[in-house]
Amino acid sequence: MHFLKSINFTSAFILVTLIVVLDFVHGFTEKNVIDSPLLTQKMGTNRTVTVDPNGQEDFKSVQAAVDHVPNGNSEWIIIHITKGVYREKVNIPHNKPYIFMRGDGRGKTSIVWSQSSVHNYDSATFKVEAPHFVVFGISFKNTAPAVITRKMENNKSVAVFVGADKVAFYQCAFFSNQNTLFDYKGRHYYDNCYIQGSIDFIFGRGQAMFHDCELFVIANSRDEIRGSITANYRQRHSESSGFVFVKGKVYGTGDVYLGTAKGAHSRVVFANTYLSRTVIPHGWTNLSYPGSTHNLYHAEYRCHGPGSGSGNRAHWSKQLTDVDAAPFLSVDFIEGQDWLPAWL
Repeated sequence: MHFLKSINFTSAFILVTLIVVLDFVHGFTEKNVIDSPLLTQKMGTNRTVTVDPNGQEDFKSVQAAVDHVPNGNSEWIIIHITKGVYREKVNIPHNKPYIFMRGDGRGKTSIVWSQSSVHNYDSATFKVEAPHFVVFGISFKNTAPAVITRKMENNKSVAVFVGADKVAFYQCAFFSNQNTLFDYKGRHYYDNCYIQGSIDFIFGRGQAMFHDCELFVIANSRDEIRGSITANYRQRHSESSGFVFVKGKVYGTGDVYLGTAKGAHSRVVFANTYLSRTVIPHGWTNLSYPGSTHNLYHAEYRCHGPGSGSGNRAHWSKQLTDVDAAPFLSVDFIEGQDWLPAWL
């Protein structure tokens, strides 16, 4: 009897071991995260400059370190931003690609500015306009106060503007009261990030995957206007634009739509995501788009949580089958295997 128990135990151990081994995805297990040492190793460079707010390293400001990168740069360079709060606007111009900006953690390294504008681009704290740009462990904040009057209703306060191809953020955080992340154009990857906002706080016509991200909804002070997490501007079926959220969670302090349409072919997918009660039963809105809903692609796949009920969803929204969802569940959606240093 003891012998049989030993055999059963040994068999179970082998089975569990095999499952763990087979659970690896591109060198990681599902429970692992992509960290700073791994990304640094993947860059394969020893070109590093360091920024310190007290002036004890190569540069005192982030923008000064960016300006130091040669125009037309063609090899990876690491800009290490040490712990501290950097109160400045930062722009990565189009002629300075191949930058890996490495913070000490999103709770330690912050780039902060406070500006509202009628133009999203002008208000942004941090602008990325160069391709092949990777960030790890930084918080980006636009601390401009919430817009609460009709007179100022069109003012925006963007934390980050992403207007280049092949851009990736790992373990970063984005803070603003509205219009937080302007995912303007290009292919982008956000892994294990925290994004906070109230009205259309992830918007643009980019082609982006958000993997295991937290989306925190701030209560909208204008009760007559419910906020939306996403506002995708895809205009034609042939456009590759779209926002895909895989895993992660949606929660917060205010009622919110998963998305609002901004174009005739607006495309947003939430897959395997936890949706709290902050997501209203209707789920989706076309309030910002006066045209037909026929070509909108607002979809969910195997989401869970109290806000995931599909019974009262907008009539044009979709609950995807396994086959329908397959193109959105991996980095193939952004052709990530061709350019990402790491993914899960």
